[in-house]
Amino acid sequence: MAEKTILLVCGGGASSGFMAQNIRKAAKKRNVELNVIARSESEVDEYLNEINVLLIGPHLKYMEEDLQEKVSAYNIPAAVIPQTIYGLLDGNKGLDLILELLGEK
Repeated sequence: MAEKTILLVCGGGASSGFMAQNIRKAAKKRNVELNVIARSESEVDEYLNEINVLLIGPHLKYMEEDLQEKVSAYNIPAAVIPQTIYGLLDGNKGLDLILELLGEK
């Protein structure tokens, strides 16, 4: 699998930064080439031509429909990260979610 770029969005970018870091660590251990970027949801438009998956912080669930609509034209799968994964900053389960969205699992 060629390197994939994942955009992880949350309100301010702090907690998503830790989540992104843990997913990168998990990917490295499993030899999966991933570039995980953590940004604010207001920056999604800037990344539409670069990303393969959009992950949404659970506290932004209310924005899921709008964000799904935004990325669907680009055939980018998107999902809200379950609170059970996000709350624990579980990089392995986050990586599993990404691979599932990419159809690699």
